[in-house]
Amino acid sequence: MPFVKLQKNKAYFKRYQVKYRRRREGKTDYYARKRLLVQAKNKYNAPKYRLVVRFTNTDIVCQVVSAKIQGDVVLAAAYSHELPRYGIKVGLTNWAAAYATGLLVARRVLVKLGLDDKFEGFPEIDGSVQEVEAIEDGPRPFKAFLDVGLRRTTTGSKVFAAMKGASDGGIYVPHSERRFPGYDPESKELDSEVLRDYIFGGHVAEYMRSLKEEDEERYNSQFSRFIKAGVSADDLEDMYAEAHKAIRADPSFKPTEKKGEYKNGKTPRLTAKERKERVQQKIEAFKAAQA
Repeated sequence: MPFVKLQKNKAYFKRYQVKYRRRREGKTDYYARKRLLVQAKNKYNAPKYRLVVRFTNTDIVCQVVSAKIQGDVVLAAAYSHELPRYGIKVGLTNWAAAYATGLLVARRVLVKLGLDDKFEGFPEIDGSVQEVEAIEDGPRPFKAFLDVGLRRTTTGSKVFAAMKGASDGGIYVPHSERRFPGYDPESKELDSEVLRDYIFGGHVAEYMRSLKEEDEERYNSQFSRFIKAGVSADDLEDMYAEAHKAIRADPSFKPTEKKGEYKNGKTPRLTAKERKERVQQKIEAFKAAQA
């Protein structure tokens, strides 16, 4: 019988240390997180901000976050479900909506810090890649690093749409043009017209037109919400352009109005007097039924 070497004995398991909970759940890349959080010691406890972009099936989340010993602190946040307030009623998870959400969080942060007048960003959207620069006789621009989480950083990804929106909104986010749609890796040049087309939903409009010509039944099914909202392919660019202006005019957060009274599912405890009255009512109801 061949001898089998024991690889993992009792001593091994006594020293075994499990990974962090969020690593076990597959939620946090701690290798990337460490490098996003580490701050130079000569910055004297100055916070290092991250532009956190996350996607769900129905929403886009953009937050400006700094890390402390107690945990992460959110300076400002914006969600794509806020966009109907600015005129974007449908398509709240596409590329153009991610750009608008990034623009919203950027303007919201700068208003909160009192820098919105000094750093307007780039209101004229032409598809070119520009970064916010410091003012000669003024403060430096607000700086944040893009945090993509576990999402793949492929060319044309929606995380870069949110980053582009934040950059055009006035936040200094260090980046290059290599991951935007329209970038050609062979010539190493960016087609600004393609990028502008994505910002204003041109790729969606083109698909809507082609699908309507080829298969109208599928078009009615796939774009039913657009049809219900009265948004056609020709309306998309104007819709997004007006939304960008509205976001710059008033980026403040407005909580949704609660409908009806909030119930936590727990019935309040009765007092002694209420319990006695309840017993008396049951006795009277029983006597009435017998009579």
